[in-house]
Parts: sequence; structure tokens; C-alpha cells
Amino acid sequence: MRLSIVIPVYNEKATVEEIVARVIAVDTGLEREIILIDDGSTDGTRDVYPRLQQRFPNDNIRVHLQPKNRGKGAAVRTGFALATGDIVLIQDADLEYDPRDYVQLLRPILEGKADVVYGSRFVGSEYHRVHLFWHSVGNRLLTLLSNMLTNLNLTDMETCYKVFRAEVVRTLKLQSDSFSIEPEITAKVAKGRWRVYEVGISYAGRDYAEGKKIGMIDGFRALWAILRFRFGD
Repeated sequence: MRLSIVIPVYNEKATVEEIVARVIAVDTGLEREIILIDDGSTDGTRDVYPRLQQRFPNDNIRVHLQPKNRGKGAAVRTGFALATGDIVLIQDADLEYDPRDYVQLLRPILEGKADVVYGSRFVGSEYHRVHLFWHSVGNRLLTLLSNMLTNLNLTDMETCYKVFRAEVVRTLKLQSDSFSIEPEITAKVAKGRWRVYEVGISYAGRDYAEGKKIGMIDGFRALWAILRFRFGD
């Protein structure tokens, strides 16, 4: 089986090489492709890609440069379109999420139990950085509303770590350009009645001084997306 790892990247010059190295260091037992979708970076991130491909010449790294910044959702949609694997996994480029969790995330799919796996920052016994109370409150409220409208029982709808059988990805017909991609994916997975599992993951979240990009406006967009994609297309 083949694993496609889709990594949206926007202004992550300081972290993108390290996250790719961490991804490559994980042995999942699967053939792998790494798809970097650069969403119009302007901080010098794009200068890192040739060095990456020279450092890891045999690791099937593909780079797609978006002509301008459009948002995480647009980058994810592009990555999904380029993915050729049997399983597709979303990985952020900012080092908040640890690729060593891949083995646990993939297990429900490889065992034939799940079509979709969410990595939850709020269940399990893995380590977590403690910070940003109101950010976590907003996350939990959005997850609660999403659950009410989708009839799922997730603990972390907004998680980066979402893993899919390729068949699921092909049915989603995603539209969001922004971070609203998270509730849109969840709504459409629920409508498709796919088998969804959750796995506890570790989390080393950044604060805004360290480059965190999700803010209050993204929360309002997510709220609108929860309603829009529950009752519309």
C-alpha cells in the first residue's frame, strides 16, 4: 500500500525542513510520497525546497507552488488532487504535530476497521503542551456544534491529523479555501456515512508569538462552515 502525506506550507522557513525530516524518519511499513503544497510563501520558504530534495533524493518528495496565498483549504484540496496513495494523511508544517503518531493513526485503516481517522489532542495519554486556554475553549465549542449537526462524537474536529482511505478523498468534493476546510471535511465525511475512528495524539502547540496562524476570525468562519456544509453542499 502507498501512503500520501499532504503538507500545506505557508511561511514556514524555520520548520519545513525539520518536519520533512521527521516524516521521513517514521517507518510505517508503507511506500510513501510526500506532497508539499506551498501556499504562496514570501518568507524564503521556497528557497528551502531545492535543498530538501537534494538532502532526501530517494524519498519521493513532490513540491507544488501555488501562484498566490489562498489558504489552508485550497492547499489541502490541491494536495488531495495530486495524491496517488491508497491512504492520504494531512500533516501541518509547523512542528505542532508529531509524525511518530502515524503508526497509531494508520492502524484502524490498515486493520480494516476505519475509513477515516482523526487524531485527537484531547483524548489518550500522550504529552501535550499546556497553553492558550481560550483557543482550546473555542475548539471544543466548535467541535460540540459540529457533533450536534453531524451526529458524530468527535473530541477534536479541528485537528490537523486526518487520515483517509483514498476512496473517501475522491468523494468529498471540497470547496473551502480557509481553515474552514476542517468542519467541511467533517460534515461531508458524516454525510458519506464513512466509518470514523479517533486516536489520541501528542501535541506541542505554538502561541501567536511563535507563529500560530489561527485566530478569532477563523473561528467565526468555522462556525459558518459548520452550518453551511451541514445544510448545503
